Amino acid sequence: MDELDQAIIGLLSSDARMSLSTLARRLKVARSTVQARLERLETSGVIAGYTVKLGEAARAGRLRASALLEIEPRAQAAILSRLKSIPEVERVLTTSGRVDLLLQLAVSSTQQLDKVLDDIGGIPGVQSTESLIHLSTKLDRAV
Repeated sequence: MDELDQAIIGLLSSDARMSLSTLARRLKVARSTVQARLERLETSGVIAGYTVKLGEAARAGRLRASALLEIEPRAQAAILSRLKSIPEVERVLTTSGRVDLLLQLAVSSTQQLDKVLDDIGGIPGVQSTESLIHLSTKLDRAV
């Protein structure tokens, strides 16, 4: 990826609906150049898709939390399979350090969070869990 590719990704990160014409105008290149670059970035897997980033108004009714899991190493595949069936689990990341998995959760209430955490803790192979409720977002540069 060169500077132009990075600039395209930067602009699309702030507004995924930006038109090819607007991208080209802001980057001071031909529209066909932007289109060719986007096709290459998509084909190579650098850009996997385009999405909507919810604002505070849409997130107001959702409680977000992280769960840190220590698991039995041989049980990871079975645990991941079970986690995929829990709709409140938005993302699962493997980690290095004292925990094995980091889960990002979204629920509508503390009661629902309590139930989800109980369900996760009851999965065979999960040795321990720790949960952290997200209070507010101070910085979000996620692409």
